[in-house]
Amino acid sequence: MSKLLAWLLLALQMLSPKHAMTAAVYRVARIRLRPVKDFLIRRFVSMYAIDVEEADHPVPDGYASLNDFFTRSLVADARPIERAAATIVSPVDGTVSAAGAIESTSLLQAKGKRYSLSDLLMTDVPDAERFVDGQFATLYLAPHNYHRVHSPMNGRLIAARYVPGSLYSVNDASVSLVPGLFTRNERLICHFDGEPVSFALVFVGALNVGSISTPWTDEIRPRRKGTVQEFDLQKSDHSPDVKKGDCIGHFNMGSTVVLLFPPDAVTFEDTLVAGSEVRMGRAIGHVAQAHRD
Repeated sequence: MSKLLAWLLLALQMLSPKHAMTAAVYRVARIRLRPVKDFLIRRFVSMYAIDVEEADHPVPDGYASLNDFFTRSLVADARPIERAAATIVSPVDGTVSAAGAIESTSLLQAKGKRYSLSDLLMTDVPDAERFVDGQFATLYLAPHNYHRVHSPMNGRLIAARYVPGSLYSVNDASVSLVPGLFTRNERLICHFDGEPVSFALVFVGALNVGSISTPWTDEIRPRRKGTVQEFDLQKSDHSPDVKKGDCIGHFNMGSTVVLLFPPDAVTFEDTLVAGSEVRMGRAIGHVAQAHRD
């Protein structure tokens, strides 16, 4: 994509009613009238060349709506999980936008653009300080990807916070042009006490992402404004304990996940670089030797 075209598309995003457009996509994706939903699913499969052999139900008959198909689970063993205790696995299928060291409190968004750890987390200082000089990985989920999000390691959810915000697209063009995009967009921030290291996983919403769902928060619809919402995990019927590879949520349309780790806690694989593909369950790094049992 040329830089001029990227700027033109960004200008259209800035002028467009992003929340209204996303709300419209939300409604269309949940149409259950068989001829309509079957047409939408078939068009979606064709447009994005989706491997329907991995789907756990027949396509399109086995799905009640386009969103039902979009958030599909997969057949057994489609994503084997690397079980070695020291291994960190990719929580999603997707593409690496950026990965590496958090420089003090600054994360790389794209070449020439960085953003603040505290702005991303929008939370108490101690929560942000935990990851100063740590490691991060930003993973982009395109429309064709499997869209469930899984835990990269064993852990216990200790906090979940929703931050209202904008809904810019999170494709390469927008990431390279919009300053602080991941701190502008809505997001759900999940903090885990991991075994053996803590980590945070941030669901970043985007244009046409109709909602974000987790077992502890149920469905969260986009909100343009408002205060940070802290979820009371004590009221959830779902256990806060997760095992590596457990499903912990999904996007209703494509978006981005940001993983955060404390300093000197993990070592990423050499292959975890911008532009490389990741697959849920495969190793993306290892817990540092000093933190192993």
